[in-house]
Amino acid sequence: MNYKELVNLDRKDLEKKANDLRREIFTLRMRKSAEEIEDPMMIKKLKKDLARTLTALNMKVTQ
Repeated sequence: MNYKELVNLDRKDLEKKANDLRREIFTLRMRKSAEEIEDPMMIKKLKKDLARTLTALNMKVTQ
């Protein structure tokens, strides 16, 4: 998801998306330690999505 799409979401949706991304990153990291995951770059992509989401959320809070 790109930043322009995130800016259009409201605060509750951004918080929910951030929590979902955190859970998914955690799950992938646990799976990575136990077995080989199919797309190792997925963790990096999810971290970037989380950063974008948190940036959009911080912009909503400060406005």
